[in-house]
Amino acid sequence: MSHRPIRRALLSVFDKTGLAEFAQALASHGVELISTGGTARALREAGCKVTDVSAVTGFPEIMDGRVKTLHPRIHGGFLAVRDNPEHAQAMRDNGIEGIDLLVSNLYPFEATVAKGADFAETIENIDIGGPAMIRAAAKNHDWVTVLIDPEDYANVIAELANNNGATSSQLRRRLAQVAFARTAAYDAEVSNWFASELAKDGNTTAPRRRTLAGHLRQTLRYGENPHQEAAFYITSQQRFGVATAKQLQGKELSYNNINDTDAAYEMVAEFNPAEGPACAIIKHANPCGVATGSTLADAYRKALACDPVSAFGGILAFNRPLDGATAEEISKLFTEVIIAPDADADARRVLAAKKGLRLLIAGGLPDPAAPGTSLRTVAGGFLVQSRDNARVAAADLKIVTKRTPSDAELADMLFAFRIAKHVKSNTIVFAKGGVTAAIGAGQMSRVDSARIAALKAKDAAKAAGWPEPMTKGSAAASDAFFPFPDGLLAIAEAGATAVIQPGGSIRDAEVIKAADEAGLAMAFTGVRHFRH
Repeated sequence: MSHRPIRRALLSVFDKTGLAEFAQALASHGVELISTGGTARALREAGCKVTDVSAVTGFPEIMDGRVKTLHPRIHGGFLAVRDNPEHAQAMRDNGIEGIDLLVSNLYPFEATVAKGADFAETIENIDIGGPAMIRAAAKNHDWVTVLIDPEDYANVIAELANNNGATSSQLRRRLAQVAFARTAAYDAEVSNWFASELAKDGNTTAPRRRTLAGHLRQTLRYGENPHQEAAFYITSQQRFGVATAKQLQGKELSYNNINDTDAAYEMVAEFNPAEGPACAIIKHANPCGVATGSTLADAYRKALACDPVSAFGGILAFNRPLDGATAEEISKLFTEVIIAPDADADARRVLAAKKGLRLLIAGGLPDPAAPGTSLRTVAGGFLVQSRDNARVAAADLKIVTKRTPSDAELADMLFAFRIAKHVKSNTIVFAKGGVTAAIGAGQMSRVDSARIAALKAKDAAKAAGWPEPMTKGSAAASDAFFPFPDGLLAIAEAGATAVIQPGGSIRDAEVIKAADEAGLAMAFTGVRHFRH
């Protein structure tokens, strides 16, 4: 492969960003321009000489534009191997001229789905001719340059200027990869939308083939560790969080920053801002303190008190716009990332002095009850599941002990269970007065999780000068059932007076008996929140 001159170009785009300037640059190199419909009109308005596709094919655009470029004189122009004698003869026999450059982007299928269009409109925004041309041009990249992103126009213009109207093999290969990735992503969006529509009619939610498409947001310095490569891709999913966030200041986000910030924002989104301010502090994707309060600053102080040691260098998430008073409190402790729906001018001014701090404005809160999918890779494949959007209310609880929880205990039980949903299993969460009293996360034994939480509560009490740990008189939540009474007894020993858990163990009767003997109130949710 080598440099190939561009003499003839076909331009057919939906997104006309930069189109006129690019076409004028082509014309300055003597390139013949071929185009369709609205693109042709835009080019003529820009002063470019354009040949209609119908003049090339000898066939009119028909069926509301569904059929215009699907013709041998177009696809033959892209696919012909110019130095192949048989191909050259076929071109002469059939009046096919080579097309050296394709500029095409696709109907806005993703945007159509995002705006909630009906089935018929969505179907009509599935592009056929565009992907067909793009794939044809990309396949024959030895001879043809294919452009699908306006951001690449400048690169092609530069190459034409530096190579007497020709492009290099290196550029054509790179652009071909970009093109194939785009059509693959487009088809993935279409197939996934179809699957979701079929699921509405009671069909399987596990289609025979599933694909995932993403657009590069940024390359990352490294992954979880320095020897791992990493990048951040965004999907078409419309969900507030790190993918929608605007970074106002600070260093570039790392792989771990992004992962932890996502966990933090999903956690704090459990608390409706209309019901009061909330703050979540996250370390290594686990909450180390979550609290509601009278103000954001109050919620932050309470969350911090739960585990001030782990909070150092953590991620802060808020369910309301950040204010100056809260920013003043935050600035007293080293923090990696802050994410909130917004931040007022005072908060931005205060935090601007912390140059290394990343401040993210997400634009809104994600809906914790909204459906969605999550996935993780395994060797040779990946697992897909629906998002854990289960939520438990007081009416859903089954009180299984002789003692009924008080109103205050009931509120703490529900609060603790909501937190447990976001803590790695095995999970024990103590809560009191809308504040996490202690969190035990990710242990192989639920008993150990309870013991670790109790120990952390003692350390927090000592650091704060409290007469006793916050676990005294608290409610405790477990993300899954207790297989034996020992975990429950460890909770009681720490001072909890009420327990909330899924239930469902073959030894539930033994656990209930132990709760009654300890004077605990206990509720079953019927909902498990494993988070592995």
